[in-house]
Parts: sequence; C-alpha cells; structure tokens
Amino acid sequence: MSSNKRRILIVEDDEGLRRQYRWALSDFELLLASGREEALTLARSAPPGVAIVDLGLPPDPDGATEGLAALEALRQLAPDTKVIIATGNENREHALRSIALGAYDFFQKPVDIDLLRLIVDRAFRLQELEAENRRLAESQPRSPIDGVLGSSDVMVRLLRMVEKIAPTDVAVLLLGESGTGKELMAHAIHRLSARAKGPFVAINCAAIPETLLESELFGHEKGAFTGAVKQTIGKIEKADKGTLFLDEIGDLPLAMQVKVLRFLQDHVVERIGGRQQIHVDVRIVCATNQDLDRLIAEGRFREDLYYRLNELKLNIPPLRERAGDVLLLASYFLKKFNEQYDRNLKGFTSDSLSAIRAHPWRGNVRELENRVKRAVVMAEGPLVAAADMDLATGEVEDLSLDLRTARSRAEREVLQLALTQSGGNLSTAAKLLGISRPTLYSLAKEHGLAIES
Repeated sequence: MSSNKRRILIVEDDEGLRRQYRWALSDFELLLASGREEALTLARSAPPGVAIVDLGLPPDPDGATEGLAALEALRQLAPDTKVIIATGNENREHALRSIALGAYDFFQKPVDIDLLRLIVDRAFRLQELEAENRRLAESQPRSPIDGVLGSSDVMVRLLRMVEKIAPTDVAVLLLGESGTGKELMAHAIHRLSARAKGPFVAINCAAIPETLLESELFGHEKGAFTGAVKQTIGKIEKADKGTLFLDEIGDLPLAMQVKVLRFLQDHVVERIGGRQQIHVDVRIVCATNQDLDRLIAEGRFREDLYYRLNELKLNIPPLRERAGDVLLLASYFLKKFNEQYDRNLKGFTSDSLSAIRAHPWRGNVRELENRVKRAVVMAEGPLVAAADMDLATGEVEDLSLDLRTARSRAEREVLQLALTQSGGNLSTAAKLLGISRPTLYSLAKEHGLAIES
C-alpha cells in the first residue's frame, strides 16, 4: 500500500541515531539504510525527496570517504534528491566539502531536533518547487496549431474551430479583450488556409489618422493630393490572393465603413485620384475588443457592414478563463527571454507561482509577456520572484472566509467557466453544469452574469 507521506532516506549505521530519526521524523515515510549500497538499492526502488547521510559510514567510520562516496553516488542516481549531511563537530571541513559536491545542507551531531526539522522542511520545499518548475519547462501544450500555446480545454476547442474554418474563405470576426492574441489567431487562420503562400497584410484601424486611412487602405495615384509624389498601392490591393487583417475594426470611421462595405460587395478598389477599377481577391479577417452590438445601437457602426464581416465569429477567451495556461505561458516566456537576454534563470519561486495564479491578468497574454520580460531583466537570483514581476503577493484581495460567500463565489466562477466553454450557448452550458436551462438562466441572473436569452 503506497504512502502519501513525503519520503526521506536515512543512511546511518548507528541504531541509537536511527531510533532518534524515527521519533523525530515520524510524520515522514523513512527508508533506513546502514551503508552506501543498501542506500542506493532503496533509492532506485523508491526515489526519496530528501536524504540524510552520515559522513562517518563503515568501513571508514572515523573518516569521511565512505559518506562522501555515498553522497556522490546518490547525486548521480537521483539528482533531484536533496542530500543533507550529518557530521561531528570535528568534521566541519568535510561538511563544507560535501556542500561543494552538491549536498543541500549539513548539521552537526548530536542532533538538534528543531534544527533538523527546519532543514528538512526547507529541503522539501525547494525540491517540490524545482519539480514544479521542471514540469512547467517540460510541458508541451497540446495545441493543434503551431505558434499558438494553450492546453486548456477552452483553447483547444477554439483551435479546433480555427482548423475547420481556415481552409474556407469565409470572413472571420475575432472578438476578445486586449492582449488575448487576436492577431496571432489571424496569422494562424492565414497559415492554415489555401492562401498561405499569399500575403498576410495587417492594418490597425485605430492607429492611423482618419485623413490618411483611405489612402492606406485603397492607395492613391501620383498627384492625387498635396504630398502624393508617387503612386502608392493600398493595403487591400497588396493583400491580393492573400489575407487582409483589419484590427480594431470597431474604430473604423463611419465614412470609411461605407467604402469598405462597397469593396466587400464588389471586390473592386479604386485608388484615390485614379479611375481604374482594380479587382482584388482577398480574404477578410477582422478583430475588435469593442462591443459591436452596442456600437450599432449607438449608430457608430453600420449593421450591414457587421453582417458582411461576421460570416463566422470566434471569441478569444481572456487569460483568466484559460485554466492552467498562465503557468505554461509564463514558462514559455521565461525560456524565450532567457535566450534573448542571455540569462539562465531556472524558474519561478513559490511566491511568484502563487502570484501568477492569483493575478487577474487584465492585460491578458501581453501583460504576462511584459511582466516576465521585466523579471528576466531585473532578477538577481536564480529564480524569478514575485517582486521581479512587479507582482506583490499581497496585492490580491483577501477572500472572505464566510462559507456562504465562498459558496456564492465558487458558484459564480463555475457559471462563468461553463458559459465561456459553451460559447454562450445556454443549452450546452446547462448540460456541462448538469442543470436545466431555466435553472441556469435563474442562477446567471442572480449572479449578474450577462447572457443571451
């Protein structure tokens, strides 16, 4: 029967000390060995998180050769095990040598129980932290699309949808908060399409002054206006046989919306100052973080253009709803910036892992990337701390421990997750939750969650 206790290997030939270890460390699973070979046999069959090795082992009980040999053999066999050396007062020089050979720490006999437990607890914390960092570094997000990281169920489902729609020529509208990776998804759609060998042309509708936007999109002829010293091909024309990505489409001025709509209807552009109609074969992918339904209701976005652009809509989930992805992405960015800035940071401290999990990530993946980049530049130790990422462990609100409040909070989070994973479909969300649709509607209303009836 396997034990859930943390495992310690004790390498000690003195029966009196072995009894003392059994008493002092009774809440651990202890593997007891009297010599090097027995210790290696036990370590092979049940790798310990921590090992305590006496330096004075037979056949050299008065020296340190056998204890140091046991240390080196354990380090080679189980490099992740934290080895703590037990030594006499007169063997401090040997104890320091053991540290140089890779021992985690040492203590002097006779055993100080409180000190021993402190060293053991610290060793386990470090061993577990290193194990988590290794898991993060070695994890391969099961993403079906190269270049897009995500192992959460909601992201895997989204990427499967991208695989299905990419080979078609339907116009795609990408919706999501800032920093969720809408342009990255647009690139993925282009790469998986029949237009992959054609150009991918992106234009940010919010970044270009309204007076210049028409020229950027449609181009102009030489002499069309003051400063037009040569013919310029517009972005739409440059995207011929490829994909045109209109980012921040919600910021497109109304006057320009009419011209874009005309192009989508006829697939023809006319440069400013020109008379020639130019046929353009292009696929349209748009993105926005704005509520287009609200803009339509306010008269700031044309409804007919919306339906032209929204042949198929994809919602990009915010990072806080991508369970488990945040640590995978943090590990990926750490590796990326380690290489970029020639650093060798080994991973994240326990406080930074906790802070990463708890942070709301309102800036989503972009915010995470920027904070990890800052950490790689600023970190002074081998591991990234929360302060290096400018994440204070105490910055997260203290959660109420009132049971009723906690239940309400958990219920709201589960409702949000189900609605996200179902794409807002109430019937699907109700099935995921194991409740009826009217019950879901009632709960969503109770928690103030916006749903489509």
